Amino acid sequence: MKSDGLLCWSCGKPTGIVGRVMRSDQCPSCDADLRCCRGCRHFDPSKNRQCKENIESYVADKEKNNLCDYFQMRDATKIGGGVSHQVNAKDAKKKNFDDLFKD
Repeated sequence: MKSDGLLCWSCGKPTGIVGRVMRSDQCPSCDADLRCCRGCRHFDPSKNRQCKENIESYVADKEKNNLCDYFQMRDATKIGGGVSHQVNAKDAKKKNFDDLFKD
């Protein structure tokens, strides 16, 4: 099966990128920066500085490209036209619980 490369963290569409994500890479469909906090597997809004890694400086705009040494493209899979990020069982349970209280 042919791979269309990594999926965009924002729109979920294939980016065409198979290897390393460069700072200048953008999604061809929605123009989102790909090498950014929101596109990283370490991004976690519940953590200090919204990162699972012990980063030294705060990144204000999580959707703009940056030069973080910890960056690793998030594993994303398309589900029903949206983007679902692979998470562990504990994170999935927390998300389900939190979803109960959304408007």
